[in-house]
Amino acid sequence: MLKQRIITALVLLAVLLPALFHPSPVPFTCVMLALIGAAGWEWGRLNGYGGGVALFLGAEALALCALSWWLGLPQRPLPVLWAIAGAGWVLAGGALLRAGPTGWPRIPKAVRVTGGLLALWAAWLAAVQARHIGINFLLSVLVLVWVADVFAYFAGRAFGLRFTKAKLAPSISPGKSWEGVWGGMIGVLVLAFAWAAVDRAVGAGVPSLYSHLASRGVWLLVLGALFMAVMSVVGDLVESLVKRSVGAKDSSQLLPGHGGVLDRVDALLPTLPLAMMLASL
Repeated sequence: MLKQRIITALVLLAVLLPALFHPSPVPFTCVMLALIGAAGWEWGRLNGYGGGVALFLGAEALALCALSWWLGLPQRPLPVLWAIAGAGWVLAGGALLRAGPTGWPRIPKAVRVTGGLLALWAAWLAAVQARHIGINFLLSVLVLVWVADVFAYFAGRAFGLRFTKAKLAPSISPGKSWEGVWGGMIGVLVLAFAWAAVDRAVGAGVPSLYSHLASRGVWLLVLGALFMAVMSVVGDLVESLVKRSVGAKDSSQLLPGHGGVLDRVDALLPTLPLAMMLASL
């Protein structure tokens, strides 16, 4: 299993890193199109569709993103869209977690499918627009999610249930603790201040999310970083909720040793649009 995970991770990095650091944003945009198409197919399967319907939903997600690319949306300022997407994630994410796994099947399937496809589209558009802003900006968002996940894992292992004596969401993801969430938030705060300091020291031509927030005040940097850390947890929990409600361990087996695409990008689905929302304030 470990060997499989390592091989898959190396293959993904071999594809993603050259696309990310290419002088043109086109290769990264194409890689993201493929990932969103695969995630759309997984979303169809998680909602009870198989075969042709799931493939159609994947193609629909891909076509929606491709149409947005053709219309030139990644190069346009979209503050209203990002405000709507951010509010949607906060409100819908909170409502879904409050209802728990038993609440998911009560939502009409058409609403579930449409909402998921729109979330995938918004994440794609946010990622590509972030790449157009600059590699430093996009990386600052991607690394935030990775740091939050790593710090949460080690804090949960070291201090889980030591202070709160209660799990974060036992009916959704029994392995997560409040100590893990706090550890992730601390890790993101350290990352935010360090990244902003490096940007300031080297005079980065393209601001990161953190230097953008810091330029408006330290308080906004703190609040923005904590907010993003919390919403990365919400994205993770929402996908876990959907899988638990349908009895699925992974969204698919497209990535051997890692599960599916949705399993890898769940925390990015809310954080990418929210980063664009914060950047457009």
